[in-house]
Amino acid sequence: MEATVLQVPVLGMEYEAFAALLIAALAGGAFGAALGALPSFVFTGFVVLLGEGLGALQAELADAGVEGIALDVTGAIGFGPVVGPHIAFAGGVAATAYAGKRYPEMGTPGGFHFGKEITYAFGTKPDILLVGALFGALGMLVTQIGEGIGLPLDNIAMSVALTALVARVVFDYPLIGTPAGNGYLDMSPFERGETRAGSERPSTEPWLPHQYTWSGVTAIGLVGGVLGGWAWLETGSMFLGYGISAASLLFLNLGVEKIPVTHHITLLGSSGAMIAASAVGSDPVVLIVAALFGCLSGLFGEVTQRVFYSHSGTHVDPPAMAIAIMTLLIGVLYLLGLLPNAAYLGL
Repeated sequence: MEATVLQVPVLGMEYEAFAALLIAALAGGAFGAALGALPSFVFTGFVVLLGEGLGALQAELADAGVEGIALDVTGAIGFGPVVGPHIAFAGGVAATAYAGKRYPEMGTPGGFHFGKEITYAFGTKPDILLVGALFGALGMLVTQIGEGIGLPLDNIAMSVALTALVARVVFDYPLIGTPAGNGYLDMSPFERGETRAGSERPSTEPWLPHQYTWSGVTAIGLVGGVLGGWAWLETGSMFLGYGISAASLLFLNLGVEKIPVTHHITLLGSSGAMIAASAVGSDPVVLIVAALFGCLSGLFGEVTQRVFYSHSGTHVDPPAMAIAIMTLLIGVLYLLGLLPNAAYLGL
């Protein structure tokens, strides 16, 4: 008589597998807090590059009739509990939000609110690691539930954005904040150097002071979209461009000026290329579509940073919000029969 295997409702996982995933997510969230949110995401880029390289090698071995090693480094590690953005990065973001209230003296006077300093590594401070652990577990749960109920979008990106908003509520920050200028999209108070009353902190804090003008975001969106599309065309890898973009943030973390953030752009460029290639046979047209997808994702990132990031005191990730919005549009349009495929969503 076979033993009954108990499943976790909604998640479609065995209890033992879920328990192991939960333990790993707790550790991954704490690890993200220890490293810092942005450094942990840089490691996401490195691991994804490794995983996609191994995937290409696996494909070449299979074509040659050679049995390779079946590894899913991208999925199990890069987007799993070790450095998955919904776990490690989310844990780091929440830990930074907590530290911004609990340890404001760690911050730099005159800069953005310390709750936004996602380059900061918290090392081994137990209370901060605990916050990271709890939010890493929350990020895993949100992602697994989204996948379990079949939400037609990138559930990792959705989880990164949602857990950051939860952190604002938990640690008593304004959910969105009050704009200092003429509405949420107005960045002119930052350009004029205006500060908040009684402090040196800017009254409006753009996510990237070197990447917020509409023309600049459009330009880097078109460029990154083409490169993401080319990466997919040449390798068939949906995440190679994303990995390169994420790894490039090492230089931003090290203080190199004006490094652009582009993983939400290259990922959607690759997605646009995959969708377009199913409908047209022309590589130049595929790359043009990729450019448009990348540009649109970049612009969504800019809109969301102006609404959700600039007027409160913690990091809510514009690239994650852009990816969630773009993939939701792709998923819905595919389900309506208006797109030939849903890129990497697996619908």
